[in-house]
This record gives sequence, structure tokens and C-alpha cells, in this order.
Amino acid sequence: MQPATFSMETFLALSAELTGFTVFDLRGTGEAQAYLDTATGVVGTAVVADLLGVYGKLGGTKDEREKLIRQRILGDPKLGPVTRCLIKLWFTGVWYQLPPAWIAAYGPLKANDTFAVRPSSYAEGLLWKTIGANPPGARAPGYGSWAEPPRIPDPAGDFSVLSLRIV
Repeated sequence: MQPATFSMETFLALSAELTGFTVFDLRGTGEAQAYLDTATGVVGTAVVADLLGVYGKLGGTKDEREKLIRQRILGDPKLGPVTRCLIKLWFTGVWYQLPPAWIAAYGPLKANDTFAVRPSSYAEGLLWKTIGANPPGARAPGYGSWAEPPRIPDPAGDFSVLSLRIV
């Protein structure tokens, strides 16, 4: 259970801006609670509360928000690496270990390892939707599908935030 200092809605709103997917899409993975629990379990509720607090105070237009996310969150020495781990988590279903420089600056963490959050996280990773493919070994693509190249979806909207996906 999350403390009152942040909410699932704020976590999903931030995640939507970081990934370029909608809150609806992120909820549809069924992984949101597991990912929030993972982040708080690894870095602690205080760091997650700081991240969501900074995000919650951002204002401005879409373009201004992208710039503010880059400056105040991704550019922050404490929040940036955690945020990049969250982005990778949404796309791959794997929490990647925080870099040694982060640990040197902010202290060791008991759960700071690279690990798959849960079996369903692999299949629900946003990577597969992004490239228009089924996760190998997790979903049957259908008879004869191997004869056709993957179909990369044509974005229906402005995906300028996709540049945030590079980590």
C-alpha cells in the first residue's frame, strides 16, 4: 500500500509521459501496481515520493513539460537513474540495477539487483507493442505468421516524447 504522499494515478501519469503510451495502455498491461511496488521496494518510498512530487509540480504545455521532465527529473542526479530504470521496466519487465555512481552518492540498497519483476512482465513489456511483435515464447503469433515480417504500428498521434525512450 502506497503512503498518502503519492498515488497510482500520479505514477501512471508520469509513466505515460515517459513511455509515450497512454494511461489506458499502461493500466491494460496489468503491471502498474507491481512496477510501483518494485520501485518502492528497491529505492524506497522516500525516493519514489520525491520523484512523483517533482513530477506533480510540473506545469506547462506538452512541449514545456517534456523539457521540464528532461531537466528536473531525467537530469537530476538522484531521480534520473531511477526514472531510467522505470522506463526500462515498462518496456522490458526487468528492473535494472542502479549504476555504481548512484550507489556511491546515495548509499547501498538491499534490493539493487537486475531482476524480472514477475513472469507476466516479460509478455506485457511495451517493447512488443512498440515493435509490433509478439514476445517470443510467451504468445503464439498464429499459424503462418512467421512467413510475414513484423508490422510496426503507425503512431496515431504525436509521439515526440519517444525521444525519452533512449536510455
